[in-house]
Amino acid sequence: MNARPEKAFVFAAGLGTRMRPLTLTLPKPLVRVGGKTMLDHMLDRLDESGVDDVIVNVHWLADQVEETAKLRCRPSIEISDERSLLLDQAGGIIKVLDRFEGKPFFICNTDALWVDAPAPQVARLRDHWDAGKMDVLLLLANRAESLGAEGRGDFFIDATGALSRPGPNEEAPFTYAGVGVIKSSLFEGRDVAPLKLAPFFFEAAARGRLYGLVLQGRWLHVGTIGMIEQAEAAFSSRLDAHGSTASADAPDSRDPTCGPVYST
Repeated sequence: MNARPEKAFVFAAGLGTRMRPLTLTLPKPLVRVGGKTMLDHMLDRLDESGVDDVIVNVHWLADQVEETAKLRCRPSIEISDERSLLLDQAGGIIKVLDRFEGKPFFICNTDALWVDAPAPQVARLRDHWDAGKMDVLLLLANRAESLGAEGRGDFFIDATGALSRPGPNEEAPFTYAGVGVIKSSLFEGRDVAPLKLAPFFFEAAARGRLYGLVLQGRWLHVGTIGMIEQAEAAFSSRLDAHGSTASADAPDSRDPTCGPVYST
């Protein structure tokens, strides 16, 4: 059965060390770009694509992230509390794996922003998902057209969409854009403990079941303080017609009467 992803996990628990000293008092997901927090940008992306149920994990300055989540009516948010132990991305997923009911789900970084997209990109991922041949589907950014793309690239993509990693002396043209779809079954039977997510991608690649979809638009990786100003300039151009700018016409999903549900 080709079950489609319906829910999402948004990673908002990290320490944001590369943005210090800013993130000593402000969690990285709440850094504002283009008139709103990076967390709200990602939640708006999910909302515009019809993703109604989202889990947001919290750890560093967790109260601030929760207060922002409480203001949203859409999508519906469940908080996964990692105050006592930061579990990293895969560990955070395993903690709440039962919430996905064995189905594939979206994975989303909060520092993954984009402008000038002609269509909702999360919806494109959903439409492209094929459980028969994929264990993981990643949104990819063209490094040459991106802001903040670092290193030597993450992947090559072939004509079928299958991904492969660059060799030790190679540079790849595409980088992971921080949003994807992944199967729940990859995490079954794992203990809840700090665990990184990237090895799950690489294992899928080794099985020939890691695929990619190239982002339509310009990717902005806001991973450092220096990138905030560049991202602001990109948003000020107001190229994006799908709610990424601080447009007064964008739908408002905030309401102080709404609030998250808390997980264990």
